[in-house]
Amino acid sequence: MNTFGRNLIFWVAIGLLLMFLFNIFQGAQQGITGAEGEVAYSDFMADAQAGRVSNLTIKGDKVSGNFASSGEEFSTMVPPNENIVDRLQGTGVQISVKEPDGGGVTIIDVLFNFLPIILLIGFWFLMFRQMGGKGGGGAMGFGKSKAKLLTEQQGRVTFDDVAGIEEAKQELEEIVEFLKDPGKFQRLGGKIPRGALLIGSPGTGKTLIARAVAGEAQVPFFTISGSDFVEMFVGVGASRVRDMFEQGKKNAPCIIFIDEIDAVGRHRGAGYGGGNDEREQTLNQLLVEMDGFEDNEGVIILAATNRPDVLDPALLRPGRFDRQIAVPLPDVNGREKILKVHMKKVPLANNVDPSVIARGTPGFSGAELANLVNEAALMAARFNKRVVSMADLEEAKDKVMMGAERRSMAMNDEEKKLTAYHEAGHAIVALNEPQSDPIHKATIVPRAQALGMVMRLPEGDRYTTPLAKLKANLSVAMGGRVAEEIIFGEDMVTTGASGDIKQATSMATKMVTEWGMSDEVGMVDYGEAQPGYQPKRISTTTSNSIEKEVRKLIDEGYKKAKQILTDQNKDLHKLAKALLEYESLSGDDIKDLLAGKKLARDIEDETAGSDAPRSSIPVSAKPPKAAAAAKTAKPKAKAKPKAKAKSDKNETPKD
Repeated sequence: MNTFGRNLIFWVAIGLLLMFLFNIFQGAQQGITGAEGEVAYSDFMADAQAGRVSNLTIKGDKVSGNFASSGEEFSTMVPPNENIVDRLQGTGVQISVKEPDGGGVTIIDVLFNFLPIILLIGFWFLMFRQMGGKGGGGAMGFGKSKAKLLTEQQGRVTFDDVAGIEEAKQELEEIVEFLKDPGKFQRLGGKIPRGALLIGSPGTGKTLIARAVAGEAQVPFFTISGSDFVEMFVGVGASRVRDMFEQGKKNAPCIIFIDEIDAVGRHRGAGYGGGNDEREQTLNQLLVEMDGFEDNEGVIILAATNRPDVLDPALLRPGRFDRQIAVPLPDVNGREKILKVHMKKVPLANNVDPSVIARGTPGFSGAELANLVNEAALMAARFNKRVVSMADLEEAKDKVMMGAERRSMAMNDEEKKLTAYHEAGHAIVALNEPQSDPIHKATIVPRAQALGMVMRLPEGDRYTTPLAKLKANLSVAMGGRVAEEIIFGEDMVTTGASGDIKQATSMATKMVTEWGMSDEVGMVDYGEAQPGYQPKRISTTTSNSIEKEVRKLIDEGYKKAKQILTDQNKDLHKLAKALLEYESLSGDDIKDLLAGKKLARDIEDETAGSDAPRSSIPVSAKPPKAAAAAKTAKPKAKAKPKAKAKSDKNETPKD
């Protein structure tokens, strides 16, 4: 039973107990006050001597009886040293004597008197229990470790489920192998690493690879978060560290994984808390336990953080964390492997190519790639598809990178035409610049803040960029604005090029101030100062030179773009008209269009029939055998109208 169920049962029991006690107390009070009618002693004696009382029952100082005429009950108290038996002799009253009740104290009276104390004890017990937590040991378990022993039988993660971070996986595989066969390394005098620190950006797979270690190690694996050491009581964090290592020693050899260790391992300094700060006490105890006088043989510490710059140097030294394992963002090959791992969990169409998606997602982490595949699966399910196609993955990629399509955005024909020529200008310049990356997709479908987009994909990940390529990128950035000037005139240019101008200015500024690509300014770093450092002082003369060089680079890109678009004016018009018709074109579609060939989607439309909806999602051409098979299976395809719902969504907007 989970914690919520136990708490619910506990509070329901308390409520029922309180209702029961309330009813008992209320019934007892009613019995005491309403069962017998109290009368004065003088009235009682007068009635008894007058013969109006039929019987009496004497219990110590209390007298009760019944009236002769009505039979109504009454009671009264006898004064001390009063002998009513002698006084009522001869009156005809039937008198009986009983032993008085022992002490007059009942269980109800005891409960009524001690109920506040019981409730107070129960309240404090509940508070201590809640503050102790799951791993705290109840009311007196503040200092108990909250580390959980991970025993995953179902959904166990192994190294086969981790891809794209081969170097980090190899480092941890060595630790796992040491635990399985320590003699292999000890023959040469090697010792098992005390700890390994996983460093990387959020979403790169630090926690995932730690879970893979847990699944592969075949030894006890304890997991705890850095924030679990922090508590409202002083000294609790240090106590939990001691208890955690005691658990580890009892289960040695074992692995202890501390996630987000920066919550407790921050750099010690003269802060407001001084040397008695709770966090510093916890860190000091952690340092001692990892490498102190007592040896922790067989206890390996794994930790993960995305902020290694804030960690204390004493925590990072060898002997505590012997290895600092970088978990970087995956390259194009790593992204392809990660996509293949996540694509195993969804049914895929035959046209899915993970390498294309990997090329189109530079800078994506493993978590973002997993989210991309999930979004594609949700998108396919929305249209009742049985498999996830390449179009779904492309749509999911665009959605993750730039936001969802704004199909409801009202754009008039003039704005659509201007956007089409703007994006066509970018594409034509990119095709005619030898150093530019190949075009992957051009679209005029609005997304987020962008009215259109031309996406270029590099053949592989680049870690350095040559000067010729940077100048080509400047020309491509200016292509949209130049196309507006050529087609609509200088007086009709719009604000649509603001993003392009900002991108070109940033690139040209870095070329001059950081990358030493200006002969006049030279190879001197004039970049912006990092946070926490004094700003760099630049003279007025140097600042003017920088501005001139930045302007010169952008003007060169503008002139190059204008020359290309002037020479390729026919291609500009042809591509813009195609974008107005299809809204989205792939790189292959653009090449076929400019070469005068029929687009693959037009061939498929002719094969499928003139009444088939036209899709704006680029579709790769089928091989001859596949095309023949599709032509043969034409009636079968018509029996599944739901599979075409995606195409209906991407129809060309009507005028």
